[in-house]
Amino acid sequence: MYTHEDLARLQAQSLKMQSWIRQQTFSPEKTKRLRRFSSWEVAELILKVNQSTFRGRLAADPDLPGGEVEPEGRQRWFSLDEINELRRRMKINRRSLMPPRPAGKRAFRVAVANFKGGAGKSTVALHFAHAAALDGYRVLVVDFDPQATLSHSMGLTDVAEEFTVWGIMARDLIRETDRLNAVAAGAESGVQLPQRKIPASIRDLGLDGLRAPDFLKTTAWSTIDIIPSCANAAFVEFASAQYRHLNPEWSFFAAVSRFLDTLPDEAYDLIIFDCPPAIGYQSMNAVFAADMLYIPSGPGYWEYDSTTSFIGQLAEALADLADGFDATFPAGKMALPKSFADIRFLMTRFEPGNELHRAMLQAFRKVFGAHVTENPIEMTRAVEQSGRFLSSVYEIDYRDMTRETWRRARASFDRAYEEFKGHVIAAWDRI
Repeated sequence: MYTHEDLARLQAQSLKMQSWIRQQTFSPEKTKRLRRFSSWEVAELILKVNQSTFRGRLAADPDLPGGEVEPEGRQRWFSLDEINELRRRMKINRRSLMPPRPAGKRAFRVAVANFKGGAGKSTVALHFAHAAALDGYRVLVVDFDPQATLSHSMGLTDVAEEFTVWGIMARDLIRETDRLNAVAAGAESGVQLPQRKIPASIRDLGLDGLRAPDFLKTTAWSTIDIIPSCANAAFVEFASAQYRHLNPEWSFFAAVSRFLDTLPDEAYDLIIFDCPPAIGYQSMNAVFAADMLYIPSGPGYWEYDSTTSFIGQLAEALADLADGFDATFPAGKMALPKSFADIRFLMTRFEPGNELHRAMLQAFRKVFGAHVTENPIEMTRAVEQSGRFLSSVYEIDYRDMTRETWRRARASFDRAYEEFKGHVIAAWDRI
């Protein structure tokens, strides 16, 4: 017979292996570092200018960042900070290289969500975050998934659960309960209403004293921050059910939205949520805080079936929220009933030469129409390798494989990202 002690022992063995894998995947110090980008990548793929034009601008203005010249050869290699400095200071035909952002708007929030595990949610969130950073945007990613794939891919491995979404929700419970108690105590009738009590086991964690920046962790990408997850945060669903019992009036689904409302509007441009493969307290926080819903799905029938179930159950859950809470609850910049500026379906692991995949893509388009993106993400060897090494295609050095293989994978994500950006910009003005 096996008990929880046996499970704990198996986890301890696995953690030792995780440490070894991190040493093979990241640097010897177990720290993920972002590589430099070659001058032809910077010119053609990032800034999208002619290479000769780019070299001419660097030669004409010695004050511009010049990158590092490789020991043997003439190729220059630039850091992300140097690329962003070039973007700010260079103009091509009087055209700014800065990415578009509506004036006076807060960061745009996107939830990458689906019921099906393995649909590519973490892969899409990771690649869109990296593509947006290379595009000049400041990005915050929020990992709602206890599997923490996105957090590990971003280089975070030793995360305490109080600094995850669970910590944000528990902190919100304390603050909302105190606010509701203050309202009850100050009732105009003068009658003291019953006070809601939070057990010392929760209050004594010190979460109420944490500031918003305490939850934001830096990554190897200087313009990407993350609210990470960890395996220990898996109990958040059980804890949240207990918290609702302690305070039934707590609008649990708005906890993350309220947290994000405390961040300055100009702190980030884009906020991307990686959701767990389930509809629960965490995923409901993600979809409620999101301006756009991006739904990845693989090209198989069962994935189509699961996607159909997902949107049906999500519709029911959101309808229940609209009936269970009135419009006066303090959700900041969100309101009930929940509405999205846009909803998109993105096919992943797509093989253009596979007849079944083409048929499933047509089925998606027949059912969901214009909500299906034009550019699916293709399955290539480089995509498989990026998942195996916890890195995006943008992080992989093209010299580690044939350049054609690398460029094909990058081109697929580039097309998907450019379409994603177009949808974001179109919807940004509507929030």
